[in-house]
Amino acid sequence: MIIETITDVVLTLIQLYYYMIIGYILLSWFPNARESSIGQVIARLVEPYLSPFRKIIPPLGMIDLSPIVALMSLHFAQYGVRAVADMIARSL
Repeated sequence: MIIETITDVVLTLIQLYYYMIIGYILLSWFPNARESSIGQVIARLVEPYLSPFRKIIPPLGMIDLSPIVALMSLHFAQYGVRAVADMIARSL
């Protein structure tokens, strides 16, 4: 069905974004990695999503916990997409 296909595409995109955030977190461990061309591209894609979390959750010293909360919210979004897709599939 088309609902399953759309759901699979959306879930795959969320999963890819999840991995991009993890990659962005890992880049912070290496000096000048975020200034590389790949680091800048990932930053342009990930920072707009992370910035609202950074406004709410202050860093604890040198540790920024906002990406963890952002990853958890993406995980909940995956559950939400699955639930909505299941409800739509049952109603058809």
